[in-house]
Amino acid sequence: MMLGITELTYTAMISFLIVIILGPIFIPMLTKFKFGQTVRDDGPKTHLQKNGTPTMGGVLIIIAILITGLTRSNISSDMVIGLICVVGFGFVGFVDDFIIIKMKRSLGLKPWQKIVMQVALALYVSYYQYSSSPSATQLIIPFTDAVINLGPLYVPIMTFMIVGIVNAVNLTDGLDGLASGVTLIVAAFFMIFATSISNTDVAVLAAATVGACIGFLGFNAYPAKIFMGDTGSMALGGAVTAFAVLTNSMLLFVLVGGIYFAEAISVMLQVTYYKLTKKRIFKMAPIHHHFEQCGWPETKVVFTFWIVTVVLAWIGIIAVF
Repeated sequence: MMLGITELTYTAMISFLIVIILGPIFIPMLTKFKFGQTVRDDGPKTHLQKNGTPTMGGVLIIIAILITGLTRSNISSDMVIGLICVVGFGFVGFVDDFIIIKMKRSLGLKPWQKIVMQVALALYVSYYQYSSSPSATQLIIPFTDAVINLGPLYVPIMTFMIVGIVNAVNLTDGLDGLASGVTLIVAAFFMIFATSISNTDVAVLAAATVGACIGFLGFNAYPAKIFMGDTGSMALGGAVTAFAVLTNSMLLFVLVGGIYFAEAISVMLQVTYYKLTKKRIFKMAPIHHHFEQCGWPETKVVFTFWIVTVVLAWIGIIAVF
């Protein structure tokens, strides 16, 4: 059954209020226990002043989405899978953040440790959708009525995509308000799209994500009082992959979530080109740092990326409506 705008607004508002209410309690606690960010030495020099800013704020986002999702009158298996994506990937990020804080270093889990946990979660989610949705293997091609049928390749391809997207969202979290703002817009798009195809679970999950991101921006917008850390960026990565997988619209997500892919591709290009030539394509990667190094103020980079995401969401709406 299609949800009304009132129920979705109510869902987003509850999630928003949870973050806004818990934020002033949570931030002093993080400060008291010295859960502060360790800024990368090789990052932009202007970011060194952010050293010690409370991190792991993504816990607020996870709590808000989890409570909002679990307080529905009827909880379906799709909603459970969506919440597993948020909490599961968020937990991987939490462990990573905790190690960074505990060891007082800029890197936490080893890359292979992250990948193993992420792949396990991604495999579970991919197999669930493959086995439960008759149309799972048929991905909608934007702007057309055609579909791509992945057949038995669905699970490995989706597993690869999920892991890639979660890490792309993680890379996007490099400036105050960047990842939370971009994800807010992407979630708003999927709230509209899921409502149009009567997927109430994704619509509610997306609305909860919208509310949580708006609330978090109250503390995370420049100058940030708290960072979401890998806890938050991976949880949001889990959320947006759930939107795409549960609505069989991964190709549409590639369009609407273009900023995530631009961030990830910039890193891959930079690393590959440097290994081959010992030269750099960008002044610094991910690409948001390149614009900073070009002299753009942090706020200008963030607002520009938000605007680009709004445009991509509009194009996405045209593609499906």
